[in-house]
Amino acid sequence: MTATHFDRFVAEVLTTDRETDTGLNPDELYGLYTSWSLIHKTQPESPEALRAGLQALGIDPDNNELSMTGPAAADYIIASAPNLI
Repeated sequence: MTATHFDRFVAEVLTTDRETDTGLNPDELYGLYTSWSLIHKTQPESPEALRAGLQALGIDPDNNELSMTGPAAADYIIASAPNLI
């Protein structure tokens, strides 16, 4: 996929507007990305491709202050903890 694919993902589901003690870890980022891909009916790239795409955008998957937002975040949270519903 093109860099635009990862640009859209970042723009639609990641935010720095929320106060957080820790950012999202690589596993959370990939889970969120797969939820976003499912919603957009696209095949997700590999975890390595996501890592490279985020790094190309200046985001360190191992050290960030990002939070999730939007429909993909809700989907990811429900899929990650189905006992909450």
